[in-house]
Amino acid sequence: MTEPNEEGFFKTADGLRVHYCNHPPSGVETGVPVLCLHGLTRNLRDFEELAPRISGLGRRVITASQRGRGLSDPDPVVERYNPRVYATDMLALLDSLGIRRAAFIGTSMGGLMTMIAAALAPDRIAAAVLNDVGPEIDPAGLDRIRGYVGGAASLANWAEAAAQCRSINGIAFPDERDDAYWIGFARRIFREDTVGGLVLDYDAAISRSVAPGSATTADLWPLFEALKPIPTLVVRGELTDILMSSTLAEMRRRKPDLVVAAVPRVGHAPFLTEPAAWDALRTFLSAN
Repeated sequence: MTEPNEEGFFKTADGLRVHYCNHPPSGVETGVPVLCLHGLTRNLRDFEELAPRISGLGRRVITASQRGRGLSDPDPVVERYNPRVYATDMLALLDSLGIRRAAFIGTSMGGLMTMIAAALAPDRIAAAVLNDVGPEIDPAGLDRIRGYVGGAASLANWAEAAAQCRSINGIAFPDERDDAYWIGFARRIFREDTVGGLVLDYDAAISRSVAPGSATTADLWPLFEALKPIPTLVVRGELTDILMSSTLAEMRRRKPDLVVAAVPRVGHAPFLTEPAAWDALRTFLSAN
């Protein structure tokens, strides 16, 4: 019998509350727990379909909203909105849950966090999944993100929120034409404000973390090197504007045992429930 999911709050070293969800394994536990890490403007709701699938494989799954997202506290010190701080938070979260080692699944910024965690504490990472991200970021994709992150306008209803999501992300999911898909998308990243409108569910100050000169634009190859002894899967959306093919080729050169999966007709970033992504992830986790 599967135990109910447990939601809670973890207090970081600097006193902020970080919201997390624990998904117990279904049946007999088959491997180390899995920690899912979301992208820049997202939150743990990004894994609401993926986490049950992984727990169905017999794995405990932990999802968390990084500081300034979802139900997690915003940070009054905006300089702490950076992947190194988030990675440190997540290692401490694992400590608080009694988890010594885990498989890390990192989407976009979550992949940067995974590389940082590997550099800080390689013994804590049993396996790593980098979802549509690597140690170099395509400038075109970074410019696109800078163009929308931090938008604070309140929208009137879910139809408007869905339309905004489609306008920004439609290029990454060109086959998704159903309005219900985009309303579901919007419900993952918007929340109701105090007067009944809808606002993006993150602190607009997180935009500083993708400003020129930030960690996002630094040389991240030394962090990737930390993954060399760790089994690693890279998932790349065929239409991505973040993970360049040249970067992926260099990742393969530096780590010949890298496992790579391509997701057709999807850009940045796959949800990992797409058939090609899920097949690769399920196979990878069964071996790690």
